[in-house]
Amino acid sequence: FAANAAVLGALATSPGCAIFSDALNHASIVDGARLAAKGAGAALHIYRHNDLAHLERLLSASAAPRKLIVSDSVFSMDGDAADAAGLAALRDRHGALLVLDEAHATLVYGEGGGGVAEQAGVADRVDVSVGTLSKAFGAHGGFVACSSPLHQLLLSRGRAGIYSTALPLPAVAAADAALALATPQRRAQLWARVCAFEAAIGSAPRKACGWRSPIVPIEVGSEAAALEAAARLQRSGFLVPAIRPPTVPEGTSRLRVVVTAGHEEEEVAELARALSESGVLRLRDAHARGEGEY
Repeated sequence: FAANAAVLGALATSPGCAIFSDALNHASIVDGARLAAKGAGAALHIYRHNDLAHLERLLSASAAPRKLIVSDSVFSMDGDAADAAGLAALRDRHGALLVLDEAHATLVYGEGGGGVAEQAGVADRVDVSVGTLSKAFGAHGGFVACSSPLHQLLLSRGRAGIYSTALPLPAVAAADAALALATPQRRAQLWARVCAFEAAIGSAPRKACGWRSPIVPIEVGSEAAALEAAARLQRSGFLVPAIRPPTVPEGTSRLRVVVTAGHEEEEVAELARALSESGVLRLRDAHARGEGEY
């Protein structure tokens, strides 16, 4: 959270800056952009989720000397991915800076686990890559990867980092150990589990670029339906949180399944059976057809 706030606060420092943010970006980006707009007078533009045509229109209409495009690479509540190659093309065309939050993609996507930008072949055109040590790393804290000049700027102006306490050494050691465990073989095991789970519950691959995601949302509609479904699953031994407003819009409450490489094949199959036997999948399908709750 602090990493995104530090980046946006350091880069958008005047009314001559304009921030272009995806409508479904993480709360840390939302709050960082709002603080930059309020504190420095930067213009804040929200483009429709993954709508690059809308983003281009906003970029073309802006006369700001400094333009900053910021997006999640994998969106935390929907599991879909940003079009990193498309964002990089707009960054080049409009002379903008591109900030990509790879929190849900680090160690998961790309040949070396570098994230969505690496998988899309545009990592060298991302000006600032933000990540977390609390997801695939299994530790605590965040990080920013950027050029040396931007690094110096963040050290000087990234208030959320400057005025915060350094990471605990055990967390740093745990993150370092995680790098050794994040092998291509472990990533292949993760994707095998994701594919098996999606096939078992009749879920299509995630929207953008046809990429799959370890985040598999099961939208059921109302808050009550999501809470009851989560409670039934917990009684069956599965911790699947119910996500509801204000995190997601009204009427789109969902169960948020996260598949990991640490799950055994049988565990994935058992969760799929529990979802089916508890009626969650019927509820999902009825909601998708607009039929309401059964």
